Amino acid sequence: MSTDNRSNPASVARLETATFGAGCFWCVEAVFESLNGVASVESGYSGGRVANPTYEQVCSGTTGHAEVCQIRFNPARISYKELLEVFWQTHDPTTLNRQGNDTGTQYRSAVFYHSDQQRQTAELYKKELTAAKIWGSPIVTEIVPFKNFYKAEEYHQNYYRQNAGQPYCRFVITPKVEKFRKVFEKKLTR
Repeated sequence: MSTDNRSNPASVARLETATFGAGCFWCVEAVFESLNGVASVESGYSGGRVANPTYEQVCSGTTGHAEVCQIRFNPARISYKELLEVFWQTHDPTTLNRQGNDTGTQYRSAVFYHSDQQRQTAELYKKELTAAKIWGSPIVTEIVPFKNFYKAEEYHQNYYRQNAGQPYCRFVITPKVEKFRKVFEKKLTR
C-alpha cells in the first residue's frame, strides 16, 4: 500500500474514492496499490443487499455483493480516468460474472461511481472502448451508483504481498501483476 499521501494532512483532505469490481479482489488490490497517487486500497464487498457480509456469505452468491477494492487516490497525482484505464486493461470486462476460473456474481465487472462526474467518465470510457472493438465480445461491465462498502476480513487485506508464494498468487496474480507493471511502468511508485 502506498503511503505517499498519508504523511501530509493537507494531501489527505484532497483524496477521492474509486470502487471497482474486477474479479478476485486479491488481484485488483495487487494491481492498484502500486500506482503513483494511490494512497490506499482496501478489499471488500459492495453492491449487495446484506449488511456486513462475511466472505463465505459473499462467495455463496446470495448477498448480491461483488468483491471490490476501494481505492483512495490523490486526483492531483492520478486521475479517475487513469484509474479506469488500469481497471479496463487488467481484467476481462466481457465475461459476465467471471474472471478466469473465478465464477459467480461476486466476480462481476463493475464500476461503483461516487459522483456524477465519475459516472459520466466511466460511461464515456466504456462507450469509447465499445466503439473501438478492443475485445471480440461486448463489454458487460456494470456502471452503478456506490451505496455501501464493507471491508473484507483482515486476512484478505494485502493478500498478495503477504502470500505471494501461495499457488493462486503464483499462477494467477503474479502474471497479471507482471503484465500490469510492464504496461503501466511510468505510473508506478516502485
